[in-house]
Amino acid sequence: MNVPGLCRLRLLPALLLLIATAIFCVRSDAQTSVVAPHVKVSLLADQASISADAAHTAMPPHLGLLFDLEPGWHVYWTNAGDSGEPPDVKWTLPAGATVGPLQFPAPKRLPLGPLMDFGYEGQVLFPAELHIHTGNTAGATAGIPIAADVRWLVCRQACVPGKAHLTLDLPMGTGGPSAATPLFQKTFASMPKVLPARAKAIFSRVPGGFELAVLTGTRVDGAQFFPADQNVIANAAPQPVTPRGDGAVIALKQDENLQTAPLALGGIVLLPDGTSYLIRAAQGVIPPPPISVPESAGLLRYVGFALIGGVLLNLMPCVFPVLFIKALALVQSSTVERRAMRVQGLVYTLGILVSFWIVVAVLLALRAGGQQLGWGFQFQSPVFVAMIALLLFFLGLSLAGMFEIGLSVTSAGSSLANKHGLAGSFFTGVLAVVVATPCAAPFLGAAIGFALVQSSVVAFAVFTALGVGLALPYLLLAFQPAWTKLLPKPGAWMELLKQATAVPIFATVIWLVWVFAQLAGATALIGLLSAFLLLGIAGWVLGRWPAKLPATATAVVILVLAIAAPVYAVRTFQPAESVASGAAGAHTDHTRAWQPFTPDVVAQYQAQGRPVFVDFTADWCLSCQVNERVVLERPDVLSKLQDGKIALVRADWTRHDEDIARALASLGRSSVPTYALYPGTPGAPARVLPEVLTTNTVLDALKTLPNPDAGGARTASLTPSR
Repeated sequence: MNVPGLCRLRLLPALLLLIATAIFCVRSDAQTSVVAPHVKVSLLADQASISADAAHTAMPPHLGLLFDLEPGWHVYWTNAGDSGEPPDVKWTLPAGATVGPLQFPAPKRLPLGPLMDFGYEGQVLFPAELHIHTGNTAGATAGIPIAADVRWLVCRQACVPGKAHLTLDLPMGTGGPSAATPLFQKTFASMPKVLPARAKAIFSRVPGGFELAVLTGTRVDGAQFFPADQNVIANAAPQPVTPRGDGAVIALKQDENLQTAPLALGGIVLLPDGTSYLIRAAQGVIPPPPISVPESAGLLRYVGFALIGGVLLNLMPCVFPVLFIKALALVQSSTVERRAMRVQGLVYTLGILVSFWIVVAVLLALRAGGQQLGWGFQFQSPVFVAMIALLLFFLGLSLAGMFEIGLSVTSAGSSLANKHGLAGSFFTGVLAVVVATPCAAPFLGAAIGFALVQSSVVAFAVFTALGVGLALPYLLLAFQPAWTKLLPKPGAWMELLKQATAVPIFATVIWLVWVFAQLAGATALIGLLSAFLLLGIAGWVLGRWPAKLPATATAVVILVLAIAAPVYAVRTFQPAESVASGAAGAHTDHTRAWQPFTPDVVAQYQAQGRPVFVDFTADWCLSCQVNERVVLERPDVLSKLQDGKIALVRADWTRHDEDIARALASLGRSSVPTYALYPGTPGAPARVLPEVLTTNTVLDALKTLPNPDAGGARTASLTPSR
C-alpha cells in the first residue's frame, strides 16, 4: 500500500476515506516534532526552563505549535474562509498547570479558484500561554511534562488531514530564553493588537454590502478585512479601499446567503505595513473625513493652481460663447470713459465671484449632509440643462436681431440704461460660470479636489482664486483702457458682429440638447423642442411690438409656458431606469473596447495582474468629449492599450453616481475629466494624468508600467510610433 500517495488524495472526492486513513500519515510515537505530508509540526517553548516564581512574572511562559509548510501548501486561520478548518490541540498537563487558547497571527488571503481561504503559508507559529500555579505543580523538582494532541488540515488544491501526539519536558530552573525565543518574539510582534482608545471602527449598510471605516487618526492607503464570523461577507470579492485623512473605508460585499444584517462586524484589519488590529465595529453613520488646515505653502500652491486654471478656463470650448459676448462689449465700450470701463470690469468679476461662492456653498452644504458631489454636478440634472439651453437660445435670438433685450428699459432714461449696463455685466459673469462648469482646465482638477475636502475658509479661498482667474483677462483690459485703442472704431459693422455672436451661442444650444436627450430620453426631448418654439414666438412678439406693455405681458406668459414645458416632460416621460441606474450606460461609447465602471472592477483586474486605465467622463463635459475623440478613441492609441493588455474602464458621471464620486475622491479629484492609470499590482495607487490629453501623454504613462513578464519597463510595443 502506498501510504504517502494515499495521503495526497483530494479532499472533496475522498474526504471520508482520507479521514479514516489519516492516522497513517503521521508517526504516532511520542516526540517533540513530526514530519507529515507537506508539513512539519513542532511543539516549542519560549523559555529553556520554568522558574519557581513563574506564576508571579509579568510575562508568563509560552508554548507554541510551529508549522513548517511545503511551498504552495497552507493551514487555516480561526475563520478558514470558504473551506477548511483551523488547527486544534488538546493539552495533557500535570496538576497546577494550564494552557490558554491558541493565539493566531493575522492571516493572508489565499485564493483558490472562485473561493477564498484565510490562512498561512511558509512558516507559522501559534503560541499559547502556560500558567503555573505555585505550590500545586506535581513533580516540580523534576520538571513539567507537557503533551499535546494536535489535529490540522493542510491544503493546496487537495487537502490532507493530519494528527500527531507531541510531548515536551520543561525542566525547573531559572527561566531564561530558549532557542525558539526569537521566533516567539517575532510572532508576538505580528499579533493583532487591540484598537487604540483614540481609534474606532464603524460599519454601515450600503446596497449589496457594507462600508467598514477604520479610523486610526492617520491616513491609511490600503487595508484588508478578515471577518471573525462566517457567511457575513463574500470572502472572494475584492475589498476596494478609500483612503482618508484619519484612516480608510473598506467596501465589503455581503455574502449572498446573508439574511439578517449583523449588529457588529468583528475580525482583523490588516494594514500594508503588517500592522493588524482586532476590531468589533458597531453599526452607525460613518462620519465625513476630517477637515485639515493645510500648511501655508500647500495652500498657496493650490490657490495658484486655481488662479492659473481659471485663466486657462477662458480658452476652453465651454466658455467660447461668453468670450464672444465680452469681445462685443469691449468694442462697444472702447469710447466709454475710463472709470465706467473699470466699473464694468469689476461688476463682471463680482458676477463670477458670487456665482462661484454659491456653487461652493451648495457643495459644502451637501458634503455636511453626507452627500458627495463635484464640479459640474448641476449638469447631472436634466431640468438644469434644459433651463440653460432655453436661456442661451433666447439670448441667441436677441443677438441674431429678432428683438432687443431691455429696449423698454433703455427708453426710460439714461440712468436706467446705466443700471442695465451694470446688470448686464453681472449677468455675463454669472453666465460665464454656468457655461464653464462642464469643463476642467489644466491645474483645475487638483485645485477643486483639494478645496472640497478642506475647511470652508480654504474652499472659499480656492474658489475665489478660480473666479479671479476666470475674470482676469477682461479685468486687465478694463483697467488698461489704452489697450482698447487696438480695437476697431465702433460702426455699422458692430451689428454684423453681434449677429455673428449668435452662431456659437446656437452651437452651444445644440450640444445642450444632446446632453438633455442623454439624461432624459428622446421622448422628454419633445418638451424641450416645444419650449424652443414658444421662445421663438415670444421673441417675435417682443420684436414686432417693442416696448409695448401688452406685448411684454404676452411674452412673459409665453416664457413661463416655455420654462414649464421641459420640466413637465422630464417628470412625465423620463425613463425610470435612467434615474435609478446612475451613470452606467448613459454614455455612448464609440468602440466596444471600454467596459462600464463598477466599484470592484479595478481591484479585480489588479488581482489578476492587469493594469487598468479608467476614463472618468460625462456627456455634458466638453473637454471629456474632445479628449475621447482626439486621443482615446484613436485606433493607434487603442491598439497600444490593447497590446499592453490594459483593461479599459469608463466611469460615466453623466448622471450622479456615488461609487464614481467616491472613486474620484480617492484620487483627490471631484471633477471630470479625470484619467487614472492603475498598475497591475493589487492595491497599488493610481497615476493621475493631466485633464488635457495628448497621444504622447497616454503612451508615455504606459511606458512607466512594470513589465509583468520581465519585471522591468514595458516592452517597445508601447513606444509611440513616429
